[in-house]
Amino acid sequence: MLKVLLKKQLADVFKSYFYDAKKNRMRSKGAIAGWFIFFFVIMVGMMGGMFTGVSILLCGPLTEAGMGWMYFMILGGLSIFMGAFGSVFNTYSGLYLAKDNDLLLSLPIPVRTIMTARLLNVYLLGTMYLATVLIPALIVYWAVAGLTASRLICGILLFVSVSFVVLLLSCVLGWVVARISLKLRNKSFVTVAASLVFVGAYYFFYFKAADVVRDIIANAVVYGEKIKGAAYGVYMFGRIGEGDWLATLIFVAVTGILFALVWYLMTRSFLNIATASGAIKKTRYVEKPVREKSIFGALLSKEIGRFTASPNYMLNCGLSTILIPGAGILLLIKGREICEMLESVLASRPGAVPVLIATILCMLTSMNDMAAPSVSLEGKNLWILQSLPVIPKMALRAKASLQMLLTGIPVIFAAICAAVILPVSPALRALVIVTPLAYTVFMAMYDLTIGVKMPLLTWTNEIAPIKQSGAVGIVIFTSWGFSILLGGIYMLIGYKIGPAAYLVTWTVIYAAVALFLLRWLDRKGSRILAEL
Repeated sequence: MLKVLLKKQLADVFKSYFYDAKKNRMRSKGAIAGWFIFFFVIMVGMMGGMFTGVSILLCGPLTEAGMGWMYFMILGGLSIFMGAFGSVFNTYSGLYLAKDNDLLLSLPIPVRTIMTARLLNVYLLGTMYLATVLIPALIVYWAVAGLTASRLICGILLFVSVSFVVLLLSCVLGWVVARISLKLRNKSFVTVAASLVFVGAYYFFYFKAADVVRDIIANAVVYGEKIKGAAYGVYMFGRIGEGDWLATLIFVAVTGILFALVWYLMTRSFLNIATASGAIKKTRYVEKPVREKSIFGALLSKEIGRFTASPNYMLNCGLSTILIPGAGILLLIKGREICEMLESVLASRPGAVPVLIATILCMLTSMNDMAAPSVSLEGKNLWILQSLPVIPKMALRAKASLQMLLTGIPVIFAAICAAVILPVSPALRALVIVTPLAYTVFMAMYDLTIGVKMPLLTWTNEIAPIKQSGAVGIVIFTSWGFSILLGGIYMLIGYKIGPAAYLVTWTVIYAAVALFLLRWLDRKGSRILAEL
């Protein structure tokens, strides 16, 4: 039974490799092989290659300085972080709050068997992630410092022990996430916030990594003495990779004791968390008048609710709602310096700075494409929208309005910030605001038009219409092209008529095309929606 449950767990993790949610059918053997080859290239080629490079940079200098323990402390710590982060959310959703917990617990299967199968799944995933760091680190060290029997055996024990440390951290952190999740009412915003924090931290450490490595190599002795004095346990952890038997036995024993303790606590709490239904706030009914909404207002509220209920929808189609105000704040802080630099570099193209700033705002606007998958996201429930006593064009206008609202307000803020720092005439400052707004309206109409023409309604996972549909693919590539044209044509020939006349021309073009697409959506687009 344990083997069957583990096979089911792994099949759930790699379900997208075997099953095409977009076409609602199993993939061919060639496609399955292709997906696993792609996964292998990402994990071994990219991630493993990246950490192999880090290992080569650190191993030689630290080993020559007699500080191989610091090398293993750094790479071992990275492997623990990678493994824990890679599996913690799987622990949260696959161990504690899995959707099939009720079904499995209703079957004549011991709870310990279910928990063991889920733990093995978490262990294998965490080990897979940490292996991309620790295996290259061990191989590089053995190649540089030489391979002995003690280094080989202690290195293997280090790998096994670290894998259990990752499992322990995943269980503890997954338990914390699960407990918090049960208390939350709106989990979508928390998921989006956590994802943005991780992405920001990733890029911060990515760009700082080279400086950190150089600093460690230059000050290894100083840091080493401080670590030995203040964190002797960390020093002993690093000694394991060098073949220190005493450090290895202590670490293995401590890891075993901690795992036994966590296992005991999990057996006592697993059933309570797995069967919990979450926080239910008791409310007392108080009679109050309900404000009646217009038809359009109700449809727009429906679209906003759909957007805010899905972390995938928000992250993939609405990220610029956060990025655009960030760009505006950056312009307020560094805008004048950027403008002076651009003016000196582009002296042969007078008036290029306001046009380029408007172009950048349009490019950021292009990253919001909520309207493109909005029709497809109706899926099998499209009949509900079609059966409502509303004309189809009102439904389409509500979908376009969602994108205009969530993009237009940030664009106004960022454009006003740009207008404040630009040393140009009031008319040109107004155009820096108006042109991106016209582009925002144009893109909302364009994205919705493509979405109506290329709907994907047979999906089983919302990722299919959000990331894998033809409509979204076309919108992403063409929208960037539209925004680049604004700045590119000015740099080629547009500067000859001046920035004000140039931006007025493009504003009129955007407005005219948006009006044309709106008329198409009201007429032919509405008929297509009604007949889907």
